[in-house]
Amino acid sequence: MPRILRIINRFNLGGPTHNAAYLTRYLSSDFETLLVGGSQEATEEGSHHILRDLGVEPVILPELQREVAPWRDRGAYRRIKELIKEFKPDIVHTHAAKAGAVGRMAAADLGVKAIVHTFHGHVFHSYFGPVRTALYKNIERFLAKRSSRIVAISEKQKSELVDEHRITDAAKVSVIPLGFDLSRFQEDQVTKRVLFRKVYGVAEDEVAIGIIGRLVPIKNHDLFLDVIARVSARSGKRIRAFIVGDGEAREHLQQRVNELGMSQVQGPYFNGHGFGYGVNGKPMVANATITFTSWIKEVDIVNAGVDIVMLTSLNEGTPVSLIEAQAANRPVVSTRVGGIENVVLPGKTAFLSESGDTKGLEDQLFRLVEDEGLRRDLGRYGWDHVRDRYHFTRLVQDTEAMYRSLLN
Repeated sequence: MPRILRIINRFNLGGPTHNAAYLTRYLSSDFETLLVGGSQEATEEGSHHILRDLGVEPVILPELQREVAPWRDRGAYRRIKELIKEFKPDIVHTHAAKAGAVGRMAAADLGVKAIVHTFHGHVFHSYFGPVRTALYKNIERFLAKRSSRIVAISEKQKSELVDEHRITDAAKVSVIPLGFDLSRFQEDQVTKRVLFRKVYGVAEDEVAIGIIGRLVPIKNHDLFLDVIARVSARSGKRIRAFIVGDGEAREHLQQRVNELGMSQVQGPYFNGHGFGYGVNGKPMVANATITFTSWIKEVDIVNAGVDIVMLTSLNEGTPVSLIEAQAANRPVVSTRVGGIENVVLPGKTAFLSESGDTKGLEDQLFRLVEDEGLRRDLGRYGWDHVRDRYHFTRLVQDTEAMYRSLLN
């Protein structure tokens, strides 16, 4: 029976964790899989509940962390080599940059039969300056030569890896989109919408706009706030904006809200079993423009409660928040970066603008805020678009076919 050693940077909320978890749980019984991951960052919400729900027990390597630290990375390299010697995998499959670097080096040094790496995104623009970016590109080119197969999660990403950044040849790259169980986004939508809007004090005549993800510079929440401020000034509608997530940029963003003359509240917390409550046991009623909710694991409730989902990132791989928004039949307004144009149907499920086009995003959001019928039209095709294309069964089938091809 072929053995797969799967290595991921860390188990945070997002596409990589879902990808690794579903592949570990649902790969056919023809394969044996061991899942290994690094430790969780303090500013991120963990996703071990995803693994528990699927019955997946990973091996945690505290030495494997996102930031570059030579001594710690060397420890992770040694631990992975020990795991390879013990588990004796036929394939080592790494996910994301740090796991990809340390895991592929260890696998290559020990002569593992096949080495696979999945790019869930990349750091080749908008993350670092030109010198550091060039260094990372050269490292990835070196690692690609030691890989049997590179997996891109969209056609756009494959084009970036092959044509734009010249990381490897097209013949070595397979395109395998992410996969999820999206059915919960279609279930009990009315009940979930009522719950979300009651807890956050959103009236039926208010338009709720959400952005979901880590609060870090690459997600460019500053642009989101700028667009919200502009649309609020233009529209006669009552607008509520929800920033769902947390991270290093939170304090800066809260200050930015004040600079833009918008008020803010810290929303009710979500404790994993239900919404928490505010003062004296009563639901907190937000009367401000911007609500910082921190992390909410039950994002199906968020998507049911909001009317529009936005994304303003400078760089993306395959954004899970936009897949989930479409699964809930919510219209999308987003920047056109990375693999986003492969995830949505431009003009049919989403409006896209270039990353620096604040006016374009403003005009698109304004149209949706003002026109409820347009929101329905742009949302209605979302589920049909993502239901099969991003289902985990398709992910598993595509990956198994790649594994068999490599082993043969």
